[in-house]
Amino acid sequence: MTTDVSPGLDLAAYLDRIGYTGPTAATVDTLSALVSAHLRSIPFENLDPLMGIPVADLSAAALSAKLVQRRRGGYCFEQNGVMGYVLTELGYGVERLGGRVVWMRDSDELPAQTHETLSVTVPGDDGRWLVDVGLGGQTLSSPILLEAGLVQQTRHEPYRLREHADGYMLESQIRDEWRPLYMFGIRPQPLIDREVASWYVSTHPDSGFVQGLTAALVTDDARCNLRGRHLAIHSADGTERVRFEDAAAVMTALTERFGIDLTNLGDSTDIEARITEVLDT
Repeated sequence: MTTDVSPGLDLAAYLDRIGYTGPTAATVDTLSALVSAHLRSIPFENLDPLMGIPVADLSAAALSAKLVQRRRGGYCFEQNGVMGYVLTELGYGVERLGGRVVWMRDSDELPAQTHETLSVTVPGDDGRWLVDVGLGGQTLSSPILLEAGLVQQTRHEPYRLREHADGYMLESQIRDEWRPLYMFGIRPQPLIDREVASWYVSTHPDSGFVQGLTAALVTDDARCNLRGRHLAIHSADGTERVRFEDAAAVMTALTERFGIDLTNLGDSTDIEARITEVLDT
């Protein structure tokens, strides 16, 4: 397994950030518990790209400063970035894999490799686990075995992997239909490649992260997805939808529902103005 060095990672601060007080021995149970705690505490969000702030530094120090100390969220390179550093620190074997997201895409064209996911091994266990806390509203809510052909139940929907090209396709069963999420290979991606991809999706004018606002949080019993002014709360009982009147209401939701500290993004007037521009994007 390849590893990334993690100077600047404050493990105790991270565990406090996600409200985790359980065992830290590198076991499958600990892995599942950490994923659950992370997802209900650190939201998926793209406010930096939306505000014109590139996300290029994926070091442990930079990600810890943002997601832990500043109590922000982030997207896949940040979410799985910090999770990878944490798991390595705890003694797991971690490989960072590159993926191509096909979820919610209408085009058949090959998407760019702009997703990061994790292959994780547990000491004394021959199996490999797919861990992904960074896909947003439809991300894996539990680790699954990195093995094709199995239908695997998570805390929410069933998932499965099928062989695809030189790697796998991850699929989720949604309303009794298997839906593809992303394809990924098994060749580990070095830091420089991940930083280039992150810089691209956080700065390119055609990037969805630059053009519109998105946020997501996965609780134990629901998935909360925000897109512009539209909030969807998916649970076993159905879907509740909320349409916010203006950017001020969206900012309140970002703070109160998603737990995002907006004070380090700049002047609140600028944030409100930018969100106003993308309310219906």
